[in-house]
Amino acid sequence: MLTYARWQYAIILIVLLFSGLYALPNVFPQDPSVQVTANRGSVVDEGLRSRIQSELQAAGVTAKSVDIDDGDLLVRLPNADMQVKAADTLRPELGNDYVVALNLASTVPDWLDSLGAKPMLLGLDLQGGVHFTMQVDQAAALEKRLDATAEDIRVLLRENRVRYQSVERRPDGTIVATLPAPADVERARELVVQNLAQGSAGMAGQATLTAEPQGNTLVVRMSEAELNRLTADAIEQNVGTLRNRVNALGVAEPIIQRQGDDRIVVQLPGVQDTAQAKRIIGATATLEYRAALEGNAYDAVSTGIVPPGARVYYRRDLGPDGKPIPVLLSRRVITTGDQLVGATSGLDPQSGTPSVSVRLNAAGGQRMFDFTSENVGKPMAVVFIERIPEVRMVDGEEVRTTRVNEEVISVANINGVFGRDFQTTGLDSMQEAADLALLLRSGSLAAPMDFIEERVVGPSLGAENVERGLKAVLYSFVFTLIFFLFYYRMFGLITCMALLVNLLMVVAVMSLAGFTLTLPGLAGIALTVGLSVDANVLINERIREELRAGLPPKAAIATGYEKASGSIFDANITAILAGVALFAFGTGPVKGFAVALVVGILTSMYTAVSASRGIATLIYGGRRKLKSIAI
Repeated sequence: MLTYARWQYAIILIVLLFSGLYALPNVFPQDPSVQVTANRGSVVDEGLRSRIQSELQAAGVTAKSVDIDDGDLLVRLPNADMQVKAADTLRPELGNDYVVALNLASTVPDWLDSLGAKPMLLGLDLQGGVHFTMQVDQAAALEKRLDATAEDIRVLLRENRVRYQSVERRPDGTIVATLPAPADVERARELVVQNLAQGSAGMAGQATLTAEPQGNTLVVRMSEAELNRLTADAIEQNVGTLRNRVNALGVAEPIIQRQGDDRIVVQLPGVQDTAQAKRIIGATATLEYRAALEGNAYDAVSTGIVPPGARVYYRRDLGPDGKPIPVLLSRRVITTGDQLVGATSGLDPQSGTPSVSVRLNAAGGQRMFDFTSENVGKPMAVVFIERIPEVRMVDGEEVRTTRVNEEVISVANINGVFGRDFQTTGLDSMQEAADLALLLRSGSLAAPMDFIEERVVGPSLGAENVERGLKAVLYSFVFTLIFFLFYYRMFGLITCMALLVNLLMVVAVMSLAGFTLTLPGLAGIALTVGLSVDANVLINERIREELRAGLPPKAAIATGYEKASGSIFDANITAILAGVALFAFGTGPVKGFAVALVVGILTSMYTAVSASRGIATLIYGGRRKLKSIAI
């Protein structure tokens, strides 16, 4: 018999309400906007708001609103041209104190947002986004490796009780170890060759270092093959690190790829906070743990005479005179962020201040354990190092430089021995703690990078693509509607109603799950319309066969749905498996197509088999003397 339980109708009603609610945010267009975010030491307040309003009015830019939102200032503008003009006006006026970034601001009502309903994410080809080109400083990568090698030589000589006077990195790319006697030089050479000069993976049999005695000094050089490998590895490590950072930001379907010998291209579609993305992507922030030394730091600053093995740093907090407080720290680094395994932000249970819980690898944990074992009760400092790209105009031309900001965020006595796990405090805010934990957790950059190009893919291109894609889906639906109404009559109307529910469900699921819709994704949705049509054709033709076999109309409808369901399930399972394979092994646009395909198939299986049957039962199930049906 042709029956459909009430609880099944209730499910259809719930699905319709759910789909309509979570697809609704896509009706609200986003406002082109400019986001102003404060750099360290700057503030976003009413004074800045008034200043920006005055600058925009003077430039002839009419803003829809200028509001402070979650610590950032958001300028909403009527169109993309005004957005670009506003950004070009504000950037030179605000300078390096603030980050001015193009953005798209949501207009979804608060009540929808409170329910977790958000518009569907659009890819770079539809919504536009940010395109960064960054240059990798390969010389800095080499210097970083040489510094690490110099420290390895110091540790090697100390562990083997070989006396040395100094181990220094020279500007010509060599490391020079000065020792008291030629015998010590020969012993040092043997240790370096045996322990540090062995070939790395992929360089079997090739020495990475050469050690040459010259009187009382040992000159260590890197081989040409090792230098080439370092520069290549720096690019690859930076690409991997950027992927980790972008994934941590939650950017959907980013493109991160190498370009040429020393450049990396990053494309971020649909980013809501491009200022934070730029800070996180380009930052080379890390931590260093150093011993705090005895001595008068103020005298060292005033006289310029610094004790041997020491270096002057400045604390983040200010002294009574309003100036940073100098401290003397050891030139030797205990551990760095490079040896970090994990980092999480939180609040220090004792002081209640923002903190980052740090976990080191085995080597870093051992070095920290050895240091704290020998220095209980003595102070240790945490140095926060950040490399900040800057752009200045010199003689009408852009000059890109990098400012290295080194601050001591904490100096505390070592109260007990610890190794791999400990906590860093002294941070300004929870946001800074979260950003620092993200940078440390996603890995450090092998070499600093400078932004040499920043482009925003215009939303006009995206709007055109969206319009064309929607037209394709609309035309495919209209053509299907006309054909089905002509060929299957009433059951053609039922099929089209099921297709409408299917499209609504696809949009709702992709919006709620945070999937990104790309141009290939629109093609995937159009394809699911065709697959859903196939399922309904199987059902309708099966019903016609049962009618031709002499079954009553109601029995023919019920039998048609039951017998066609198995074939529909088998056909769709193979398509789903193909979509999963595309998602697993594909990248970028292929993944966008696969997501839309799989979601569309899953929803079409429900609407074609269950929802359409409910509609058919609602139309024909209540008729007692049904002699024929319009199919």
